[in-house]
Amino acid sequence: MGVITEVFLPLSLAFIMFSMGLALTVEDFRRVVVQPKSFAVGAFAQVVLLPGIAYIIVLVSPVKPIFAIGLMILAACPGGVTSNLLTHLAKGDTALSVTLTAVISVVGVVTIPFIVNFALSQFAGATEEVALPIANTIFGIFLITTVPVAMGMALKHSVSGLADSIEPHARTIATILFVTIVIGAIISQWENLPRYFKEAGLVTLALNLIMMAVGFYIARAFVLGRRQGIAISLETGLQNATLAILIGTTLLDDIRLAIPGAIYGLLMFVTAGVYVILNLRAHRDFQDGN
Repeated sequence: MGVITEVFLPLSLAFIMFSMGLALTVEDFRRVVVQPKSFAVGAFAQVVLLPGIAYIIVLVSPVKPIFAIGLMILAACPGGVTSNLLTHLAKGDTALSVTLTAVISVVGVVTIPFIVNFALSQFAGATEEVALPIANTIFGIFLITTVPVAMGMALKHSVSGLADSIEPHARTIATILFVTIVIGAIISQWENLPRYFKEAGLVTLALNLIMMAVGFYIARAFVLGRRQGIAISLETGLQNATLAILIGTTLLDDIRLAIPGAIYGLLMFVTAGVYVILNLRAHRDFQDGN
């Protein structure tokens, strides 16, 4: 597992983030100013409500501390590139989804270490000696998330034609890498998987479903449109499981911490797929009614 967690996993995540950068422009970040209300609601749901609800779930559930920390790691991570694609398929506000993914990924460089250390102190009694090093973690996450995104954006800005031509292929490769990482994490714990799924599967599924519902209805509460609700719902419901797995296996060196992320990576395709189908049907019925 050493080479996989220390080399393949970070490089794969970096490529996934690079592929996201190929689809981004400076305009995506300017949208924070153009659509401040939609962005603020989505960011609040992602940065505040998501880890807060995850914390409540693990407090009221008989989940082992190691999986409680793993779920908090997952909740600390930003949305993944999958949320952008599924938002588009569900007829949601793709531009808002892309903006949230991009900005929260940058903000996550700072927020992730603090949330993870909070989880360690709450559920593992971590001291300064065993807690996640803030400075080193910020630098590490910056290198494998922010820098690749910036490189993709730079290529898009300087050679847009080339970036546009390779972006679909890069996204396909990124998806394959993501699936490979999730399956790899599952296979590495195959003998323990039934027990792990029994212990952590329900809380992981609960976080996924609750956050998709919260994202949609908080958008409605703030009188945002249906398309914005879909974007926020998928953005808060589909986390960057690859980053969660990397933090657990590489930065904290315990594969068990990656189990919630691996389970989440499998479950979210099912729940999000159903969610997309339901929204497509609602969209079709709305068009038929007009």
